[in-house]
Amino acid sequence: MDGERIESAVQRIEQALARIAAQADAERGSNSGEAAVPPNVSQLVVRHEELREAVTGELKRLDDLIGKLES
Repeated sequence: MDGERIESAVQRIEQALARIAAQADAERGSNSGEAAVPPNVSQLVVRHEELREAVTGELKRLDDLIGKLES
């Protein structure tokens, strides 16, 4: 299961990098003069990913514990 968890984390990182690259490309191509994404939004995205990973880990632990109790 650890391998699956690592693979899942890598996939989420790759998806986040793709979103960042797409946003950077969009900003470079934009001539409308709109402001870039504020730093606090970027920090929220990073924090969201951290929390999601933590919740995923805790749910895995709970699932393992329930599995042991049912055995």
